[in-house]
Amino acid sequence: MGSALAGLVRRHIVLAPGSPLRGLAGAGGELWFMIAGSGRLDAGALHGAAVRADTGCWIPPGSEYRLEAGERIRLDAVALPAPADRPIQPDQPARIGAGEADGPLLSELAACEVERTGDRRFRVLLGPGRGCEAATQFVGEIPPGRAPEHSHPYDEVVLVLGGEGVAHAGGIDRALAPGTSVHLPRGLPHCLENTGRQTLTVLGVFHPGGSPAAKNAGTP
Repeated sequence: MGSALAGLVRRHIVLAPGSPLRGLAGAGGELWFMIAGSGRLDAGALHGAAVRADTGCWIPPGSEYRLEAGERIRLDAVALPAPADRPIQPDQPARIGAGEADGPLLSELAACEVERTGDRRFRVLLGPGRGCEAATQFVGEIPPGRAPEHSHPYDEVVLVLGGEGVAHAGGIDRALAPGTSVHLPRGLPHCLENTGRQTLTVLGVFHPGGSPAAKNAGTP
C-alpha cells in the first residue's frame, strides 16, 4: 500500500520467502528500510548483496533493482520527488548530484553514530554527506514523556517501529502504535508524545535532506 504526501510516496512491502521484488527507481530515487527479514539485492554494482533487518538502502534515480526474500521481508520504501532541475528522460541515464553515491548504497543501523537532541536519540542511516543528498532517513528513539511543540523546515513521513504514543499536530491528536504512519508537513507545529513505559522508536524520511534536529526559527 502506498501514500503520496508532499511529494513523498511511502509503500509497505511484504515478501514471502523466495519471492522477488523487481522495479525501477523513479526520477527522485528511493529510500528503503528493512523492518524484518533478510534477502539478496541486485541493483547497480550490488550483486547478491545481503540485506537484513535494520538496514537502510539508497536506490538512486533510474536504477533497476531486484530483491529476493530469504526470510519473510517487511520493507518500508519511500519514493522521493523528482528534482525540478534534473528530470529523467526514458532514453537518458540519471545524473548524480554532488555528494550522492553513484550507485545503490546500504547502511546498517548498528554502524551509525548515535546523536542526541535533548533527551531524544537518533541515528542517520542515509542523507547529505552519507550517500543521499536529496533526503534523510533516520531512526529516532523517544523516551516516555512529551517534548515541547516545534516545527521543521522539511516535509517528513514518520513510521512507528515500536512503542506507543500520541502525535499532536495541527490541533489533532492521533494514537501511535507499531505500523502507524504520520505525515508532518513543513512548518506544521507538532510533537510526538511517548505515553508508554518503553521507548517509542520511529523511522523518519524527510525532504529536503538535513539534520533531524533542525527546527524552524522561532519555535521551541
